[in-house]
Amino acid sequence: MHDDDPPSAIVVGASSGIGEALAREFAAHGYEVGLTARRREKLEFIGNQLDTKAYVAKMDVTDLADAREGFHEVADAMGDVDVVVLCAGVGRENRDLDWEVERETIDVNVRGFTALATAAMDRFESQGHGHLVGISSVAAHMANGAIPAYPASKAFVSNYCDSLRYRARNLDADVDVTTIEPGFVDTEMAGGTFWMCSPETAAAQIYRAVRRGKRHAYVTRRWWLVAGLIGLMPDVLKRRLFA
Repeated sequence: MHDDDPPSAIVVGASSGIGEALAREFAAHGYEVGLTARRREKLEFIGNQLDTKAYVAKMDVTDLADAREGFHEVADAMGDVDVVVLCAGVGRENRDLDWEVERETIDVNVRGFTALATAAMDRFESQGHGHLVGISSVAAHMANGAIPAYPASKAFVSNYCDSLRYRARNLDADVDVTTIEPGFVDTEMAGGTFWMCSPETAAAQIYRAVRRGKRHAYVTRRWWLVAGLIGLMPDVLKRRLFA
């Protein structure tokens, strides 16, 4: 990127919730934004409302080869990409342990995430710089019998981001990795109302964490208390709370 070029960010999962709010947040700070998700019409609607240039691509993260190809097409169109935010995720209650529900969660939150995280890291290494942002969850710190695959998949995201961050120390490139663990955010996937924040509040805090080069951030920040308490709980108490 030349010094006079605007900064750029790709947001995967930008058609709603935190992803949409993040696309708007980056654009408000002068970033050109690549918007990807399954709903192209919604992406185009959002892109037309941004004050900066928007690049739109339909993407189904469960189609791994197509998703990686689509990512590189958007990145090629934008030139150097400074930030990639992987925000696509699913999570549904599944007390009956229906395989299709578990499979979808793993396909999106684990396989899709990894396919695009590796694509982004390839891009960053080739261009010499970049910042990967993985949207995990406070749920990564707990198991839950009502929704088994979701916290497990988010634990994968958090640990995978840590691994990529450690790996980046040995690269001949300036690459950062930030792990974001939100609590309850007012979206379709909220799951609760305790300490709930709006997608806009979440996006503003995530943007600040990225700009400050944070390795890890809770959204909102006080959710670190919950994560810490869960880590200290004896298993007998966890079984009562999260059965």
